[in-house]
Amino acid sequence: MVLPNILVTGTPGTGKSELCQQLTKTLGFQWQNVSEIVSVNKFVEEYDEEFECPVLDEDRLLDYLEPLMKEGGCVVEYHSSDFFPERWFAAVFVVRCSTALLYDRLQAREYNDRKIKSNMECEIFQIPLDEAKDAYRKDIVFEVQSDTKQDLDANVERVRVWLEQWKALLNKS
Repeated sequence: MVLPNILVTGTPGTGKSELCQQLTKTLGFQWQNVSEIVSVNKFVEEYDEEFECPVLDEDRLLDYLEPLMKEGGCVVEYHSSDFFPERWFAAVFVVRCSTALLYDRLQAREYNDRKIKSNMECEIFQIPLDEAKDAYRKDIVFEVQSDTKQDLDANVERVRVWLEQWKALLNKS
């Protein structure tokens, strides 16, 4: 049976990569780290000096991902979600964490003050969660907390249970 595609999104520093790594290891998904794909393939329109980050060429990225999504079994990781086609994903997991912890994680990445402030505001105002809820059916969007190793383990288990339910529904039809 082909696995569905899922999207893992959230503010930078919330724990998306850790979750994707575990989903790949334990459930057999193929991790599509969008930031890495963009960097390797130079899917960049320009560089934003203010936030010290590349500006994504969405069209080229989507063209690259389309055949992979058709195969299924992908866990796509990115901090933004609204430009991906809804048809690609059976579930969207929005990773959240406490702002105190997020601040420490962003500082450890040596983000500049403006970038830290912007990412903190995104998390405080739950921008990635609202973006996902606006872009996808509400019944496929799940919010998960990622402050501790126990949270990570619980999130992997939550995705595993969701996957079993998805398979059971598929077998009924």
